[in-house]
Amino acid sequence: MTTHFINVEVALEESPLDMHRAIEAELRKRGEPLRWAVTAVDVETQKARVEAVVTTDDVTLTQQG
Repeated sequence: MTTHFINVEVALEESPLDMHRAIEAELRKRGEPLRWAVTAVDVETQKARVEAVVTTDDVTLTQQG
């Protein structure tokens, strides 16, 4: 198992619950999320920047965007 620190951008959602689900779904594409935090919000582009720590069984992690 390998731990990775990643940054992703996620589109802002209407409700906090939808936002949480969107972030979790995006992070699961890259591994199993251990922890994450929204570190910035761009109001103009309607995107949130998320920093996260995920684990994978793979030694390499391909950043998908």
